Amino acid sequence: MKYRSAFDIIGPVMIGPSSSHTAGAARIGRVARTLFGKQPKKAIISLYGSFAKTYKGHGTDFAIVAGLLDFDTFDERMPKSLEIAKEMGLEVVFQIEEAVTEHPNTVKINLYAEEDELEMVGISIGGGTIEITELNSFPLKLSGEHPAILVVHKDRFGIISAVTSVLSTYEINIGHMEVSRLEKGEMALMVIEVDHKIDEKVIDELSKLSNVSQIIRMVE
Repeated sequence: MKYRSAFDIIGPVMIGPSSSHTAGAARIGRVARTLFGKQPKKAIISLYGSFAKTYKGHGTDFAIVAGLLDFDTFDERMPKSLEIAKEMGLEVVFQIEEAVTEHPNTVKINLYAEEDELEMVGISIGGGTIEITELNSFPLKLSGEHPAILVVHKDRFGIISAVTSVLSTYEINIGHMEVSRLEKGEMALMVIEVDHKIDEKVIDELSKLSNVSQIIRMVE
């Protein structure tokens, strides 16, 4: 594995004990919260591999929930997140899964609130670095380290060009981009990581494009 800097090995400023099982887990939870767009009422957290075996001893349980509460990795409230979640009316269910996954530090998070639902799969690579690998059954690759937009759209000719044209107009440089679809001609997901934060006016313009049904913005 290649590391970009010493901080990928040492890990971020955090509440311990583990950069991969605690800090990484908290970041995965926080990305799920960001993608969901609000405080969930219920969270089902399915743990795989090493996460499933050591989640209590390494603080993975309270770390993921801390992320769902929008706590950062260094927030002193992290160890109390399970109690805080209960006080805030967030029901949390942990499930231990036996299935063998590609990466040992894998978690699937299902969030619910009123009529809204979200399913997300994330992995903690090490040193606090994470990768989101699936969102609502769409495969993707999202690090959560850079500003990004997720464009939910119909799989139609010209939509990719339309989206990139808007970004070009505002001189927004694309660092990583990928598109996935479940079936040809049906719904698709465009994931675009960029170099700078995206203004609300850009989001509004993207939202007005034909065949675009939802824009989700993520910031550092």
